[in-house]
Amino acid sequence: MRRVVIPLLGLLLTFLIAPATPAPAAGTQLQVYGAWHCGNDACIWGTVRDLAEFDSQNHWLVDRGDGRPSVNLVVLSFVQPLKLLNLTTDATTLNGIPRGFTPELVGYFTSRGIRVQLSIGGITYVDPWNQALAANATQFGRNAADVARRLGVGMEIDYEENSGANLAGLQAFIDAYRAVLPYDASGANPAARLTIDVAAGDRWLIDIDRKATADWLRPNAPVLDYANAMVPARQPSTSGAIANWQEHVDGKPQFAPPIPPLAPAKFTGSLFVAEGKQVRPECNNFAAALQNSTGSFVQSVPPNGVGSSSGMLGFMFWAAERPSTRGVTTAPPNTCEGGVGVGATAYSIPVPMSALRQG
Repeated sequence: MRRVVIPLLGLLLTFLIAPATPAPAAGTQLQVYGAWHCGNDACIWGTVRDLAEFDSQNHWLVDRGDGRPSVNLVVLSFVQPLKLLNLTTDATTLNGIPRGFTPELVGYFTSRGIRVQLSIGGITYVDPWNQALAANATQFGRNAADVARRLGVGMEIDYEENSGANLAGLQAFIDAYRAVLPYDASGANPAARLTIDVAAGDRWLIDIDRKATADWLRPNAPVLDYANAMVPARQPSTSGAIANWQEHVDGKPQFAPPIPPLAPAKFTGSLFVAEGKQVRPECNNFAAALQNSTGSFVQSVPPNGVGSSSGMLGFMFWAAERPSTRGVTTAPPNTCEGGVGVGATAYSIPVPMSALRQG
C-alpha cells in the first residue's frame, strides 16, 4: 500500500499546485491588448449610457478579477464617416459622432489607464467613407482630429472598400489629420494615435493594404502608428490565424504591383470573443484560446526584410458587449475575464500602454 499511496499523493499535490493555465512561451513583450466595443445597440452607440448601467454590463474590461483591467485599449465602434464630415446632429448623432461617445464614457476607461480610440467606418459604412472622401477628404481629416483632441482619444481608419478604394482621398484625410496632430512615437498624446485596419491577410482590401504598408507603416518614416489585421469571416484555427498574419510579414511579391513586407512591430492580430451565437474560448477559457496557442508566434515572428525586431504588437478582440443585433453578447453571464483577462495576466500586458516599439 505504501508504494501506491506515495505516488498518488504526489500526483494530487502536483495537480493542486499546478497553474490554472499554461504559461505562454517567453518572447517580445506584447504591447497592444485591446477590444473593439459595440455598445448595447450593435455598434450604433445612439444613446448616452448611464455609467452605472454601463459598468454592470462591461465591468470585465476594467477588472480581470483582481482589480486590474483586462485590456489596455478600447476602440469604440463606429463613427459614420459622412456624418463626421458634415458634423451631423440627429437622433443618434451629435456634431458628427455617436451620442454615446461622451467624455464621461471615455473617462470610464482612461481613469483606469485604458487608452481609447474611435473607429471610423466598418463594413456597414463603406459607402459613407467613399462619399466623405469624395466630398472633402481634407475637411474630413480635420474634423476627425478635432474630435480626437476634444475627447482625448485616438482614431482608427476602418475603410473596408475592397475594390477601387479612394486612395488619393484617404491620403488627403491622413495628411489633414497629421497637420493637426503630428505622429508621436512616444504615445504621450492620445489624440495623435492614428491607426488603420487591414484584412486578416493580404488577399482582401489589397489596394489599401499595399498603400498602407508601402507608405504609412514604414518603420523608418511612419505616418500611421500601426495596423490591425482584422478578424476573418469566421474564427480561424491556430494554423489559419498564423498563416494570415505571416502574409503581412512576408508581403505578396507575386502580386502586380506587389505588396511589400510589413514589420511585425507595426501590426496586431485580431480574434473573435463573440461570434454569431457563440461565446468563444477567447472570451472565457484562455487555456483553449487562440491568444494562447498563437502567442509564441505573435511574440517571436521575425521580420522578413522590413523591421528590426521580432514579434507583433499584440492582439485585438472583436467585440465587447453587443456586436450584432441577434448574436451573443459579452455582458453577464458571458463576461471575458477567463479568456481576455487571464491572457492579460499571462502576457504581463502593460496598463497603461507603454510607448510602442518603432522597429
